Amino acid sequence: MNPGGQPNMQALLQQAQKMQQDLAAAQEELARAEVEGTAGGGLVTATVSGAGELRALVIDPKAVDPEDTETLADLVVAAVHNATAVAQELQQRKLGPLAQGLGGGGGLPGLF
Repeated sequence: MNPGGQPNMQALLQQAQKMQQDLAAAQEELARAEVEGTAGGGLVTATVSGAGELRALVIDPKAVDPEDTETLADLVVAAVHNATAVAQELQQRKLGPLAQGLGGGGGLPGLF
């Protein structure tokens, strides 16, 4: 604080800039990260980026039954859902502390 009781604007701006850089770096790291989710005891595996983008889907031939495509569809949805949940946990670990610092926890209001 300055003697007049006002916050040092230069220090606040530097802090905000560092938080924005940290946030951008974390988002970039999430975009490069990959997590997997499975269903049916590994019959279906979905690979999702840390940002939640579906990157790959592997289906074991044993899961393919032409007479029962509904079960296969359910396994695909479950695997993607599982992978997305893991990606969301990763996002929370990487971005949660930064979001709090940018206003979510009383840091710099209006920046996040």
